[in-house]
Amino acid sequence: MPLASAVPVVLTASERHRLKKMAYGHKTPHQARQRATIVLLAARGRPNARIAVQTRLHVDTVRTWQGRFAGGGLPALADRKRSGRPVSFTALQVAEVKALACQLPAETGAPLSRWSCPELAREVVARSIVGSISTSTVRRWLKQDALKPWQHHSWVFITDSGFRIKAARVLDLYARTWTVSR
Repeated sequence: MPLASAVPVVLTASERHRLKKMAYGHKTPHQARQRATIVLLAARGRPNARIAVQTRLHVDTVRTWQGRFAGGGLPALADRKRSGRPVSFTALQVAEVKALACQLPAETGAPLSRWSCPELAREVVARSIVGSISTSTVRRWLKQDALKPWQHHSWVFITDSGFRIKAARVLDLYARTWTVSR
């Protein structure tokens, strides 16, 4: 049974220029470099087996990236979205929980001198920041920023009344989902 021949790769001048920048750029991530090199070598007419030897990759890897480029161009060289469990909490919800932890419980009307993770989880649900949340999740979020409201006498951080709007803008920028309408 004969093997299927490789899909011929034809590059435009701008694609060749961008691929060369990717393949030889010092700040280009390693995987992007490998993919660009595969496509450049394929455009020169080299067979997949020779490209695999030259790049020290498996022939299947070479065939995959050559085929993806032939089917979708430069955007096809990016990683595809991977499956996985969907995010349970937004970045804004995490920021609001951390902001609440930085307030004194007395300022929020809670009859406590300091927050504990279980009390903070209950307060977050009571304020409808999230539908439900476990104590361990709150503990993990606070640990990320080394927040320990139960170990300190007082917190000096004051949250702004417009915190949600300001945090949403910043977090949208980080997530690259900025909309001009805000």
